[in-house]
Amino acid sequence: MADNSKTEDTASDSLEAAKNATNKKEKLADQVMQNPQVLAALQERLDNTTLTPSSYIETFPKAVIRRIDALKKLQVKCAHIEAKFYEEVHDLERKYAALYQPLFDKRREFINGEAEPTDAEAEWHSENEEEEKLAGDLKNAVVIDEKAEETNVKGIPDFWFTIFRNVDMLSELVQEYDEPILKHLQDIKVKFSEPGQPMSFSLEFHFGPNDYFSNSVLTKTYKMKSEPDKTDPFSFEGPEIVDCEGCTIDWKKGKNVTVKTIKKKQKHKGRGTVRTITKQVPNDSFFNFFSPIKVSGDGESLDEDSEFTLAADFEIGHFFRERIVPRAVLYFTGEAIEDDDNFEEDEEGEEEELEGEEEGEEEEDAESDPKKESSQPAECKQQ
Repeated sequence: MADNSKTEDTASDSLEAAKNATNKKEKLADQVMQNPQVLAALQERLDNTTLTPSSYIETFPKAVIRRIDALKKLQVKCAHIEAKFYEEVHDLERKYAALYQPLFDKRREFINGEAEPTDAEAEWHSENEEEEKLAGDLKNAVVIDEKAEETNVKGIPDFWFTIFRNVDMLSELVQEYDEPILKHLQDIKVKFSEPGQPMSFSLEFHFGPNDYFSNSVLTKTYKMKSEPDKTDPFSFEGPEIVDCEGCTIDWKKGKNVTVKTIKKKQKHKGRGTVRTITKQVPNDSFFNFFSPIKVSGDGESLDEDSEFTLAADFEIGHFFRERIVPRAVLYFTGEAIEDDDNFEEDEEGEEEELEGEEEGEEEEDAESDPKKESSQPAECKQQ
């Protein structure tokens, strides 16, 4: 009997200890759950768990996840095929660039006054007959000394410079002291890399003789990559510019607009004497375009400002290649710019129309549902 009593006492003590431990845990849990920071952290974790697609995938059986992995491997192979597609597109661009070039050469001749278009080449029918009639009336009313005009005007004055002024992306780069130099710009060409060479394209800016530099051609080469990244193959969306190289401008003495000379006073720490020194510092100019930031080859990342500057440089190079050079005359007249503006306005209009349609659908739904209608304020019902 004594043994039984001891056993009961031991069991009772164990139950009491377990009960006390449970109470302590519950109190501790209550204290933790009353902490706002802990609650916020738990809520954030729950939100991330419910909203992350990968957490949903993880709930699948292993056999299904295995099949999804196989699909990803197929997707990587698709990305590599897409890369080959863009390589062949680059070859086609090179092929058709050779077909365009004779037309661009003739364009250069007309711009620079090296040749005059024939009557057939100059025949152009405007879509606006009223403008044509007005132009004809003005021509008849004003006596023009054609011989004097032919002597004074050669080609199309300030053709490329006018394009720079018309296009916001370019005009933002041009300073007042750049303008006299750009008036000597005679042509811009795009050259594609040769077969078998790494994918790239070059912009050639051809200048006539001037008082600023001795170069006849300034070049900018953009290096491209058309292959999926090994660490992130799913991010591949086609060729991308990865680096660019400019050229050395042989400035004539005192004509370098990319630097400016400043005077600075220095005071000697010991003697207290002051001297004035001159030094050159960088100056804003379009011609900094030919001295781009160099992408580090050792894997070091650029700072945020440098990355922004480089991205803007890549965008400008792409714009020259895709828009300015192929459609130069339309940027000179402003027609291409008007088309771009109209396209943006149409997009905004479409968005507004779609929003209006959505609002209309919501109103129709409210009218068809008595419960929704009764829950609306009186002033909404009147509408």
